[in-house]
Amino acid sequence: MKPLFFYSKFTFDKNHLAKSSNKEIQEKLDEYAKNGWSLVSTNTTEYSMDMYVYLYFEK
Repeated sequence: MKPLFFYSKFTFDKNHLAKSSNKEIQEKLDEYAKNGWSLVSTNTTEYSMDMYVYLYFEK
């Protein structure tokens, strides 16, 4: 499991967390794939204004 944390900032764009996290998530997927890992599951949790993305990999 590799948790990624994204923190909200004050903005009127309700989708800014999803937009800003895409690049970092893709980089992590590429890094793990290069090392022979496969993504098997994901989970997202929101707490207050923050978003926690959990990526589950297996070899």
